Amino acid sequence: MLTVKQVADLTGITIKTLYHYHKIGLLEPGEITEAGYRLYGKKELEKLQHILFYRELDFPLESIQKILYEKKSRYDMLMEQKKLIEDKGKRMNLILNTINETIYFEERGEVIDNQNMFKGLNQEQWQEQLKEQNEYLQGNYQYEIPVDNIEAEQLNESARESKAFMDKMAFALTKGWAVNDERVKQLISEHIKYINDNNMKVDSQEFVESAWFFITDEFHKNMLEDQQTGLAYYLYAASINYAKQG
Repeated sequence: MLTVKQVADLTGITIKTLYHYHKIGLLEPGEITEAGYRLYGKKELEKLQHILFYRELDFPLESIQKILYEKKSRYDMLMEQKKLIEDKGKRMNLILNTINETIYFEERGEVIDNQNMFKGLNQEQWQEQLKEQNEYLQGNYQYEIPVDNIEAEQLNESARESKAFMDKMAFALTKGWAVNDERVKQLISEHIKYINDNNMKVDSQEFVESAWFFITDEFHKNMLEDQQTGLAYYLYAASINYAKQG
C-alpha cells in the first residue's frame, strides 16, 4: 500500500487535496495505521483515477461523489469517461482550429466571418455569442432566438453547414455562375433539404422570404456583404429563380 506522499508523487495532486478528499468522504484511505498514517491500495487508486478523470472534465466534487455513489462497474465508468473526454476533445479541436484561423486573420489585418467564430462552442458560449444578436432582434423586431435549451452540438453542426453553403454561394458569385445555373440550384436544394431535415420545415417560397430578410436587414446583410460583395443580392436572386423552377 502507498502512503499519502507516495500517492501525491504518483498522481501529481497535492497531499492537501488528498486530505480534503478524505475529509468530505470522496476518497477514504484503505487503511489507517495505529500511528495515524493513511494508506491507499489498488482499489483506492482506481477510485482516485476516476475522480481525476472527472475533475479533468470540470465536474464539481459534489457531482463526482454522486456518480461514485451509484457504484457502477469500473469498466462502465471508464467507457462513460472515455466518451465524455472524446466529446470534449472534439470540441477543443474545433475551438483550437477557430483560434488558429482567427490568429491567421488577425495577423493579416482581416476579419474572420461571424459563422466561423461560432465553431465548437458549448451551450454557455452559444448563449453569450447570441446575446448581441438577440439584443438587435429584440430592439428591431421584438423577437429573440430562444437560448435556454440550446443544443450546442446541433448549433455547431448547423453553423458549419450554413458556413459551407454561404462559402459555396460566394464561390459561385465570384466565378460568375448565373442564378439559374444548375449548380447554383443544386446548392440551394441541398441547403433547404438540410434545414428541413435538421431544423424546421421550409419550402422554396419561405426560403425566398429569408433571403429577402438578408437584404432588407442591415445587420444580417452586412454579414454576407463582408464575406463577399453582392452576396446578399445574389442569394436573393438565386432563391427567386429556384422558387420559380420549383
